Amino acid sequence: MNSRGSDGEVLAPAQEPEPELVRPAPATTAVVRGVVPMAGLRDFFDASFRELARVMAAQGIAPTGPAFGLYHGAPGETLDLEVGFVTDRAVRPETGVVAGSLPGGRVARLTHHGSFDRLGSSWDRLGSWMRARGLPAGEDRWETYVTEPSPDMDPRDLRTELNWPVAD
Repeated sequence: MNSRGSDGEVLAPAQEPEPELVRPAPATTAVVRGVVPMAGLRDFFDASFRELARVMAAQGIAPTGPAFGLYHGAPGETLDLEVGFVTDRAVRPETGVVAGSLPGGRVARLTHHGSFDRLGSSWDRLGSWMRARGLPAGEDRWETYVTEPSPDMDPRDLRTELNWPVAD
């Protein structure tokens, strides 16, 4: 997508970042898990983040990074997912909020720039990059929401980190 400079000049499309291999350490998380129809995804995220904030505050648990969504298996008409935060310690289970974890080890990572409705093409790009390098994709994958969305922001300013573990 082309953008315009301050003088109205058409600028070239932004260079898309290249995928990379990283080795994150396993991380303790506080999550809400559910099997959700695609149409109910936004409501599930909103309700989950409200409950996570309440439970974590009540237990004095601090997030140590941005929110994430961990997807189990391939997406279809429904998604099996966990929504949550990496935390400084395990949460005690309460009203749907439970302790979880993000895996460590080799992970293919790509930072998606832009709105959530274009995440599918970035996931496809990351999968193609992995296949081209002979890296077998794991069953699960997660998105880290680097930029917290707000109703009045420009969706082009969103940054979402896509993480796909390599099956060893």
